Amino acid sequence: MKKLQFLVWAVVIGIFLWAGKNTYHYFFDKNCPELLISGVVGGNYYAGDISCVLNGSHSYKVGKISVFLDGTPLIYNFSINKSSFEHPFTINTRTLTNGKHDLKITAIDGAFHKNTIAKDFGFNVDNAPLQAAFVKQNPDIKVFQGRTVMLQFQVSKPLKEAKVNAFSKTFICVPEKPGSLIYEAYIPVDCEEVPNEYLFTINCMDQVENVVTLEGRIQVVPFPFKKGNLVVSDDYINQQKELGLSQTLLNDQLFALAQKSPQEKLWQGQFCTPTDVLRVATEFGVIRTTTARGRYAHKAIDIVNHPRSVIWAPQDGVVIIKERYGFSGNTVVIDHGCGIFSLLFHLDSFAPDIEVGSHVKKGNPVGKLGKTGYANGYHLHWEMRIGDVAVDPFEWTKCA
Repeated sequence: MKKLQFLVWAVVIGIFLWAGKNTYHYFFDKNCPELLISGVVGGNYYAGDISCVLNGSHSYKVGKISVFLDGTPLIYNFSINKSSFEHPFTINTRTLTNGKHDLKITAIDGAFHKNTIAKDFGFNVDNAPLQAAFVKQNPDIKVFQGRTVMLQFQVSKPLKEAKVNAFSKTFICVPEKPGSLIYEAYIPVDCEEVPNEYLFTINCMDQVENVVTLEGRIQVVPFPFKKGNLVVSDDYINQQKELGLSQTLLNDQLFALAQKSPQEKLWQGQFCTPTDVLRVATEFGVIRTTTARGRYAHKAIDIVNHPRSVIWAPQDGVVIIKERYGFSGNTVVIDHGCGIFSLLFHLDSFAPDIEVGSHVKKGNPVGKLGKTGYANGYHLHWEMRIGDVAVDPFEWTKCA
């Protein structure tokens, strides 16, 4: 009998405590309900059906919920009356126009003060089919060793990403200018690339991850590179090595910086030569023989001008290296975006107002022509790289 009385009193006390707790939350709780939506993320793009789930909770009860799409109710004052809930719903984007839309969700608790929370999400609808085509009808390209292939294609809408696979490497595609639907890619052909026919593919992906693929061929044609010799005294070479950092360090830095290059063009139009050209001492691709480096391809242009002539930026970009190295001497490297670099070697001195991180415009001074590093006379070594592949810089002064 005593056990039964104890149980009865325990139940009564439990009910009293529960009722007291709920009474407190009903009258005094001013916290808003908590809301969480899954299936749609603000700013993202969607097509077809969007399956959403609305989750919520409150220390007393969630009273009612509403969901508005562009001001029109999808769910209106739907009764919940639970401390926590999960409510699925679907947005059919096929009934919506392509572009930006607004989703607003609200919840009112069941307490005395009717605390309310509202959340807004802007999302984008894209149900338009993706189309892509080459600007030039014939995608079969012939190119000399050491040159650059510029691919252009047009799409029906802005892309999430586009990449070219060629020569066992991947290259990004970017709009030719902000807002353009014409995309470009710059494919370097190494001067030592084996002459042959190579296939390339372009994968275009829109914001909702539809993919269209373009294909073509690149015929690499052999170029009759010249041969030459360079003589620099061993004493001078050793002296320059002591004055500068390792050239291996420079190459490692260039490789790492290429991975961080902006995924956009920082320039428009043609490049210019970085100094006036009195003559070209060494053309691009010359098979050079030296006592220090042996036999190698000279993957740059050596430009002769008057000693300490001004050297300027060949195009807009960002200075990413300003340093002295053993072989290249005083060196400036400019990043033009898309992994495209201008390398300027053997400078006598640097311009006083440039530093790493400086934004330079085409024609801005970066230094003076010199003979620091592995050089037997005053000249500028102008090299252009796309990723880790050097290409003929003069070609870039002849086309946009």
